[in-house]
Amino acid sequence: MTPAPSARRGRLPLSLRRRPVPWERQRPTWREARPAVIAQALKRAQARPSGNWYVVGASHALRGDRPLARTVAGQEVVVWRGADGRPHAGPGICPHLGAPLADSPVRCGTLVCHWHGLALDGGPFAGWEPLPVHDDGVLVWVRLDAAGGEPPLDAPVVPRRPPTARALTAVYEGTGTCEPEDVVANRLDPWHGAWYHPYSFVDLTVAGAPGGRGDTDDGFTVDVSFKVAGRLVVPVRAVFTAPEPRTVVMHITEGEGVGSVVETHATPLGPDERGRPRTAVTEAVVAASDRPGFAAARRAAPLLRPLMRTAAARLWRDDLTYAERRWLLRSTGRFPG
Repeated sequence: MTPAPSARRGRLPLSLRRRPVPWERQRPTWREARPAVIAQALKRAQARPSGNWYVVGASHALRGDRPLARTVAGQEVVVWRGADGRPHAGPGICPHLGAPLADSPVRCGTLVCHWHGLALDGGPFAGWEPLPVHDDGVLVWVRLDAAGGEPPLDAPVVPRRPPTARALTAVYEGTGTCEPEDVVANRLDPWHGAWYHPYSFVDLTVAGAPGGRGDTDDGFTVDVSFKVAGRLVVPVRAVFTAPEPRTVVMHITEGEGVGSVVETHATPLGPDERGRPRTAVTEAVVAASDRPGFAAARRAAPLLRPLMRTAAARLWRDDLTYAERRWLLRSTGRFPG
């Protein structure tokens, strides 16, 4: 593939927009963003196997003194590291009298119920049964076969990533009133980027989109520039794919940071007090570069990660509004797509 002009890599990571177009004068994308294309891509994603694996949080959230806790599809789940560093997972309800294990401490790799001292080392005990768990180095997953209802897989469908030892990673988490499909549909609509997020994206063109049912190229190829400051931008070419029903991945294929990925994972939590569905969004950025200065950026990771999470939070403030609006219209029979 010949690199797109906007995505060619120069000597410096930044480019200068020479003829910036005001937001209201950019080319409309609504004709290209055909509802049927987005719906078909969503349907194909939903048909792919997940093996009943769900993201529960970031690997770095597994502390030595407390479990990582989340409600997944209405089921309380806890995950913690054993004395050997391996993750353990299981129901978040104590089998004795129902104490919330999310509030219980971990001591020497053992989860100790804070109500009566029932101790769990990760193996079956007193009616408590462990759940399959997987730590991929960036995210932690649990397998819930009853919730997923699919044939189980031994491991989750983890997208291809740069080696984490040479990458800069950050994980954002947010929650919205919607279902996982609404989050996935948002990511399978790349046409909204420059219109809906003008503070982050400019000069966006969808260079390729999947066609009909028999199309073997199921990715959305996008040429876009990330705004830095003023007219300074970072142009890239990115491809969006959905490897499983609750995940959409953006791979940077040309331009700055080739090989970097942004993974969006949607995890159903369960209904809120009004019966509305709640979904957690976990977005993992795994950034890589062969620029000489990138090693310094990796050393500054503790300072950069909060900035990366702040940028993701700004985007998801809007994108969760998109997903929540989509769910509201679907749930009331008014969704035009």
